[in-house]
Amino acid sequence: MARRPTSPLAIVGSVVRNRSLILALASREILGRYRGSMLGLAWSFFHPLLMLAVYTFVFSVVFQARWPGGTESRTEFALVLFTALIAFGMFGECVNRAPGLVLGNANYVTKIVFPLEVMPVVAVISALFHAGISLLVWIGFHLAVRGVPPETAFLLPVAVVPLVLLILGVSWFLASLGVYLRDVSHIVGVFTTILMFMSPIFYPVQAVPPEFQVIMSANPLTVVIEQVRDVMLWGKGIEWTAWAMQTGLSALVAWAGFAWFQVTRKGFADVL
Repeated sequence: MARRPTSPLAIVGSVVRNRSLILALASREILGRYRGSMLGLAWSFFHPLLMLAVYTFVFSVVFQARWPGGTESRTEFALVLFTALIAFGMFGECVNRAPGLVLGNANYVTKIVFPLEVMPVVAVISALFHAGISLLVWIGFHLAVRGVPPETAFLLPVAVVPLVLLILGVSWFLASLGVYLRDVSHIVGVFTTILMFMSPIFYPVQAVPPEFQVIMSANPLTVVIEQVRDVMLWGKGIEWTAWAMQTGLSALVAWAGFAWFQVTRKGFADVL
């Protein structure tokens, strides 16, 4: 069996070469999720809308929570929380699905010649679609609570570039590992739950005791979540030094995950 390319250019080449297939699979996955339901794609709006309503009630009414340094608005905490959850939701959705990407499509491995490396890309596009729906709900809520979002919100696509690269790298690694070790999906589920509470979603980094802030800084999601909040809520621009470092590290993770997937995929057919 010929050795599969593992260079960073091979990632770009595969995406460009299989772009029509990727879009077709992503479209099928998005539509297939709601096929047969009475409301169809409308469910993609109702879920984030319902969650936003729950967050608003629990944190602003029950807990009377306020974001440190924010206004006294009863709904601002829910808005701040929902902003971070949009970013984390992309990560959680893709990472939790990653161990089963190859296992759930064994026919692509054993019966036909298929570019398996595009499957995490398809999952990321699907997650981006649902994040976009949540973003529309967020915009509507922001207009109702605080008015027009700041102009820096247009920098959101740039702010999430490190997140997308990180998701791709982790997904390639887990998709391969899930073939050989079936317990990975259970481990990942526990890990993402822990990571949600160890990320600055329900609290700012400044609220963490100084001796633990080093641990928070080691979390690859911390910079992304903080920058997403900055551009979407606080009207701050991107901190380019931190963004460049995070993007570089995420690109290395993406490359390592892709290389791991390409090297280990030769054994998929034997295992499946």
